[in-house]
Amino acid sequence: MGVIGIQLVVTMVMASVMQKIIPHYSLARWLLCNGSLRWYQHPTEEELRILAGKQQKGKSKKDRKYNGHIESKPLTIPKDIDLHLETKSVTEVDTLALHYFPEYQWLVDFTVAATVVYLVTEVYYNFMKPTQEMNISLIWCLLVLSFAIKVLFSLTTHYFKVEDGGERSVCVTFGFFFFVKAMAVLIVTENYLEFGLETGFTNFSDSAMQFLEKQGLESQGPVSKLTFKFFLAIFCSLIGAFLTFPGLRLAQMHLDALNLATEKITQTLLHINFLAPLFMVLLWVKPITKDYIMNPPLGKESVPLMTEATFDTLRLWLIILLCALRLAMMRSHLQAYLNLAQKCVDQMKKEAGRISTVELQKMVARVFYYLCVIALQYVAPLVMLLHTTLLLKTLGNHSWGIYPESVSTLPVHNSLPSNSLYSELPSGDEKVKVTVTQITVALNSLKNIFTPLLFRGLLSFLTWWIAACLFSTSLFGLFYHQYLTVA
Repeated sequence: MGVIGIQLVVTMVMASVMQKIIPHYSLARWLLCNGSLRWYQHPTEEELRILAGKQQKGKSKKDRKYNGHIESKPLTIPKDIDLHLETKSVTEVDTLALHYFPEYQWLVDFTVAATVVYLVTEVYYNFMKPTQEMNISLIWCLLVLSFAIKVLFSLTTHYFKVEDGGERSVCVTFGFFFFVKAMAVLIVTENYLEFGLETGFTNFSDSAMQFLEKQGLESQGPVSKLTFKFFLAIFCSLIGAFLTFPGLRLAQMHLDALNLATEKITQTLLHINFLAPLFMVLLWVKPITKDYIMNPPLGKESVPLMTEATFDTLRLWLIILLCALRLAMMRSHLQAYLNLAQKCVDQMKKEAGRISTVELQKMVARVFYYLCVIALQYVAPLVMLLHTTLLLKTLGNHSWGIYPESVSTLPVHNSLPSNSLYSELPSGDEKVKVTVTQITVALNSLKNIFTPLLFRGLLSFLTWWIAACLFSTSLFGLFYHQYLTVA
């Protein structure tokens, strides 16, 4: 049984970097505090009093005695007051008061560390080509996905705690919608959506049945196909519910960022960034992409432009490039969100009546204090897409090269380890060697059951599903903010 070796050293070094260096040089903190983001400060009560023309403190409040105590009413000002908010660059001190800042910093910094570990491991596997070692970078990627889902779950439960708002109904409605959508997608033939999920599940069932037969057990398979798809649809509905508000928020930030952008290049990149999930969804629609690109109709004959393995590799690279574009456009979207403070004030000026100074200050300050919540809603789906793609490459046995000779073979029917390993053991330290051999047999058995065909189908579907949920919710948000909201 192979020892982790170099991978263990890389993991220990990265753990030390996360403990010693990242607290001082954090990418998450730099994304917010690099001087490019500016937030609007709420006016003080004295400034509002001066603007309202109430210079004297005694006239600012109406006092009355009640049971011997003086009861004061809060200061109110006209809504059409001539108020202009002051801006300030986001600093590290300002981030201390932000909601969910520790969760945001941990998710981004851990994602960076996990990505570095994955890249180093890929280089190591490319040159050394180990055969008996466990790829420890997969554990890092799984941890990143678990942290991202945990953060989205925490944000969703926050919406459920709101009693008066309709956020709870929105989450439940979209959850049921995505459950029905997932069930509909899972029954679509692979002639249209080529995830390879049917082939992967069939291979998984056959391998599991062979393993159980060798153990002397009779079984029809670990789980039926209908049960598998049902639980997968439930999991997909939860992901869709978690991605509901990130998609809705992205649509609003996209519209505001387009209004702020003055250069055509920036506007074009914003449109591409918004349509990026749609491009990812179309990559698995077989008649539109794979069949047409690999076998384009050229006269009477169709000449293949690339192999199937090359197309799979290009699909991985395209997803990673679109994720990089989304990260690059993060500042534009966050600044568009911060500008909501001035936008709310401008909207208030169009209304009649009066507003208390406390409510006005809360309205302005709330925008900045929830900046990390918006950042998490922007980053978490991006992290999920990126690391699901990395898992798809490794577990699905894909290649990073685009040349035809880089086609990888899938070990579908591997022979299970025989019991002769026990008889070949030397006499010394038999208990330890038996334990090591048992672990080796168990790991090899798992490799034969959970084959690359299964991971390729399952991870392809999950990557496609995350992109589909993001595009569905953002498209609905775009329609809502453009046509249903009252300007």
